[in-house]
Amino acid sequence: MLGVCYYPEHWPQDVWAEDARSMRELGVSYVRIGEFAWSRLEPRRGDFHWDWLDRAFDVLGGAGLKVVLGTPTATPPKWLMDEHPDIAPVDDQGRPRGFGSRRHYTFSSPVYIRESARIVEALARRYGGHAALAGWQTDNEYGCHSTVLSWGPHDLAAFRDWLRRRYQSPDELNAAWGTVFWSMEVASFEDVTLPNLAVTEANPAARLDFQRFASEQVRAYDRMQVDIIRRCSPGRWITHNFMGFFTDFDHFALAEHLDFAAWDSYPIGFTEKFPFSDAERALWQETAHPDIAPFHHDLYRGVGRGRFWVMEQQPGPVNWAPYNPIPAPGMVKLWALEAHAHGAEVVSYFRWRQAPFAQEQMHAGLNLPDRSDLSPGGREAAMAARDLAKLGVLPASRRAPVALVFDYEADWICKIQPQGASFNYVELAFRWYEAVRRLGLDVDIVRPGDSLDGYALVLAPSLPIVSEAAEAAFAAADGVVVFGPRSGSKTRQFSIPDGLPPGPLRSLIPMRVIEVASMRPGVRKSVSGEIGGASERWLEHIETDARVLARFADGWPALVAEGRSHYLGLWPDAAALSSLMSCVARKAGLETVALPEGVRLRRRGDLIFAFNYGVEPWPSPFTAAPIVGDTIVAPRSYSVWPRAA
Repeated sequence: MLGVCYYPEHWPQDVWAEDARSMRELGVSYVRIGEFAWSRLEPRRGDFHWDWLDRAFDVLGGAGLKVVLGTPTATPPKWLMDEHPDIAPVDDQGRPRGFGSRRHYTFSSPVYIRESARIVEALARRYGGHAALAGWQTDNEYGCHSTVLSWGPHDLAAFRDWLRRRYQSPDELNAAWGTVFWSMEVASFEDVTLPNLAVTEANPAARLDFQRFASEQVRAYDRMQVDIIRRCSPGRWITHNFMGFFTDFDHFALAEHLDFAAWDSYPIGFTEKFPFSDAERALWQETAHPDIAPFHHDLYRGVGRGRFWVMEQQPGPVNWAPYNPIPAPGMVKLWALEAHAHGAEVVSYFRWRQAPFAQEQMHAGLNLPDRSDLSPGGREAAMAARDLAKLGVLPASRRAPVALVFDYEADWICKIQPQGASFNYVELAFRWYEAVRRLGLDVDIVRPGDSLDGYALVLAPSLPIVSEAAEAAFAAADGVVVFGPRSGSKTRQFSIPDGLPPGPLRSLIPMRVIEVASMRPGVRKSVSGEIGGASERWLEHIETDARVLARFADGWPALVAEGRSHYLGLWPDAAALSSLMSCVARKAGLETVALPEGVRLRRRGDLIFAFNYGVEPWPSPFTAAPIVGDTIVAPRSYSVWPRAA
């Protein structure tokens, strides 16, 4: 159930066998290799050097390890860039992004698509049937370093073709985009320009379509690789390693042709980069916020249709966040157990040994860079392996009582037209998730339009565009449903819907939003009724014939309901959000637990896990003897009980 990322090309061949033996002794079963090795595999066009990778397969497989082979397309070699400099992505200021790091390609380059297919097929034909090969990872972290959107000639040509297929005629495009505004009408698709470098705000409908186009380009590029691998390496699974808090393309859509999802978990790094307050960052600086990793475990379990791996797990301090503290003792093993509690099949640490050179030399590994010893994180990984061995084969995850609807397009819309500088869709979704998890409840994160049958509570923190499939799923839901601000506020063409927001949701709740306000930092509007607290950042003026469950001090409705459907017309502060989740959980008939700030629970099959990110011991309410850990859960530790406990 543990893996590691290994780069045999970084180390002398005479240490590979010892490394492989040490991996097995530590408890590692899977080894990911190859995802950045194009220049070693093909130092010149057509001159393939397979001997070193052949030996790496033989050494790792001979030690009983299973290999995950990455396609090396995230790092096109220098000779290819010299031959075809136009494969480079172009930033939004029109500047080509150069060679010297990674991800230096645009998904719209016909040459790069062809070259990628060539190297992937060569790899798959040579290693697709190797006995040590367990499966494949396509590329590496699609879109990292802001490379989903590219603004060059290839991107413009591909975007125009995409628009032709979508709209068929310039008249349809003009109508959809509202180009009569500011005299933006086009007479042909060749008149379309990319939505950058304008004097002021570009057309929001054009920007949304460009984001949709770019998302589909990533998906098509990945599908190209997957089709080649399936043809040349039958019987092996295929995944991709997605990232944390990254929304530039639709992960649900891309993962449809994968066997499962994987993601790269760096909890402390993400805590540093997420828009937490300074006080929260200081509180969680050595542990990460207790919902950072779980949010993504639950998201990628949904993206992977019930299956996911952690392909890269933080093993110690990283190198890429604004500040990079050392994880508190116990956290490296806690994160591994927590991932498995949320359904991970494998947790793979990045990396086996810290590199003493190049860009990531300050990024820890399971071993010290001089090959002298395990790092502190490596010793904790060994402890995690022992605890996982005590648990044996973990049971399948059950459906959670709560579903949170997460929409990549919602994030694009809120970025394109935020209306308020602090309206951050991902932050809102995370805060709703955090609030319900603090009640001791498990959460499934689902795609808009997925079936909601069997969920006692359904949360849609914000869903600006409500598709027909999503509308039908909400209407058929048998649990309590809660919509957050801006839900139903846009049509698919990025217009205000007829009849005003919440658009299609008016069939569930008789109401309309007639005005919205974004609020400056520090401004609050109190809320009272069935929930209490205040709004911050955002509020809406609602006219309704539905039941008003809470109001602002000036009398405007804040929370309204019709039957089991609820609409919250504000960004709730911490008190209001806690009050809301307690209220709707109670209506849904869910049993909740008041957990300390740093404690979280998670159930997997017939097991219940408790994780303590805090500094105080937590005396659990469970009376049975734990399988792992103690009844009193120590700080920065965990315990596991039979669910009947």
